[in-house]
Amino acid sequence: MQITEILAWRVGLPLYEGSYKWSGGNSVDVFDSTVVEIRTNEGVTGVGEICPLGPAYLPAYAAGARAGLAELAPHLLGLDPTQLGLINQAMDRAMRGHPYVKSALDMACWDILGKVTGQPVAVLMGGRFGEDFALYRAISQDTPEAMARMVGVYRAQGYTKFQLKVGGNPDVDILRIHAAAAELQTGDVLVADANTGWNQHSAIRVANGVKDVDVYLEQPCMRYEECLAVRQHTDRPMVLDEVIDDVAMVLRGYKDQAMDVINLKISKVGGLTKARQIRDLCVSLGIAMTIEDTWGGDIVTAAIAHLAHSTPPEMLFSSTDFNSYVTVSIAEGAPQRQHGRLATSTAPGLGIQPRYDVLGAPVFVVR
Repeated sequence: MQITEILAWRVGLPLYEGSYKWSGGNSVDVFDSTVVEIRTNEGVTGVGEICPLGPAYLPAYAAGARAGLAELAPHLLGLDPTQLGLINQAMDRAMRGHPYVKSALDMACWDILGKVTGQPVAVLMGGRFGEDFALYRAISQDTPEAMARMVGVYRAQGYTKFQLKVGGNPDVDILRIHAAAAELQTGDVLVADANTGWNQHSAIRVANGVKDVDVYLEQPCMRYEECLAVRQHTDRPMVLDEVIDDVAMVLRGYKDQAMDVINLKISKVGGLTKARQIRDLCVSLGIAMTIEDTWGGDIVTAAIAHLAHSTPPEMLFSSTDFNSYVTVSIAEGAPQRQHGRLATSTAPGLGIQPRYDVLGAPVFVVR
């Protein structure tokens, strides 16, 4: 089997709630997503998606993803998409860094491998644990009262895990955390995600201000060393996200006892192949994970679901369903939230079919 053609589409994904806000005054109204399709000489196709959370979250942005894909795609023509190790080696040799560019291509190759073998991606990644798995809901940054109110709104939809977007004024963030915690019920989980928004002394102030709250602190500061210092000053459980971008950082954090949970984002590490490597390492080391991506629609949600559903439940802290946040569906067969939980398709590959009428004309075709 050989890759004969690679296509890419740009698609806007508006939010049901109008906007999504996080630390540093950042917000997004419409997510700029890129869908890719890999076609082969045997008629089997695979799809992937990459959707950075705007240009100010990670070293990634939507136009850069498309430029990188156009640069990288010709290097994959003629290769066998089911040989995932060779595909990833070819991408890494042709382009240094830029893991988010490679993610959608790797995702599409997994889709093809599943179709060729007649297996869902989750089965190929180790097996489907149970019938479904729990999701978290992100609560966009707002006033303490408004954020606390959203805990009840989302619980009514079946969620029991809530991620507050903090990382602003530490005094206000302390109020946000206390207000949301007051709305929790037995079994609920609260995460205060600063998205690197605090400096070290502010993060320590917040940690001290919520020492009586059952809350996880996520990525308080920009640099790993700052996060480690905060970790050493608090007994609140710690989640690391933005700084965890490869196997080496996981091992460093494990050695330093820098975190209790990591947030594993597929595109941040370069695709499903490398995300699975990190997932399996974390399982061996006993590090729990939230499995997700930077953002996306139906295709990214399907990929997240396959990786999460093939993770032992005791190691899966949480996951997410990005397609429930947006108003546009770009693929049929994508998993849909049911009472705060998600399940993968049992169809081969990712189990989805692009809605070409929604995608429109491709922005480029490489053949």
